[in-house]
Amino acid sequence: MHHTFRSYLFAGVLSVTAVVSAAAQTTPPTETKEAAYTRTINERADKIVATLGSLNAKTSGQVRDIIAGQYRALNEIHEKQKAQVTAIKAKPQDEATKAELEKSEAATNAALDKLHAQYLKKLERHLTAAQVEKVKDGMTYSVAPNTMRAYNDMLPNLTEAQKAQMLAWLVEAREHAMDASTSEKKHAWFGKYKGKINNYLSAAGIDMNQAGKDWQARIAERKAAEATQPAK
Repeated sequence: MHHTFRSYLFAGVLSVTAVVSAAAQTTPPTETKEAAYTRTINERADKIVATLGSLNAKTSGQVRDIIAGQYRALNEIHEKQKAQVTAIKAKPQDEATKAELEKSEAATNAALDKLHAQYLKKLERHLTAAQVEKVKDGMTYSVAPNTMRAYNDMLPNLTEAQKAQMLAWLVEAREHAMDASTSEKKHAWFGKYKGKINNYLSAAGIDMNQAGKDWQARIAERKAAEATQPAK
């Protein structure tokens, strides 16, 4: 069960740092690092825009630029904190440096929160609420809906109230994961909320370990049944 959910949680989740790394690996000799980064975040934004349905050329371009701009702004905030942390850790570690690290983290979180709100307002000027949701899923590679789908498949007898609470937690995790700097930190956010969900379900009397085993058995049965179906 853990491995299966890990697959849902990590499927395609790439960090801004990973985007930069991927760009660097495919950069033509004549292309600068900055040009490669710009091209890569534009391509990533274009893929998200392609999921939004019919948009006119002007709106598509505007939304693409907003999304790409968000990737760039996030990277700048995280790189600034990274430099600050490196400088602080180079000093003798004491209560003063501990306070500096806490101050840097607090400032980073405040900057991320401000940027997050501004970003959503920009998107809302051009997109419907449903389309904004698709952008959020695009930036986190649909981890939230895929995980919810997995829970529904594993636990077909969930109540509507349980489903609503689980989805609310996954959506909250997605808001944080959108701003995370690495795939590991994106995973940490979803993992944190998945743990909260599992505790919630266990408290409701659901044996999550047995439910996972039963689910895997059903998946195996489905695959076996599909394998025996005649080719169309």
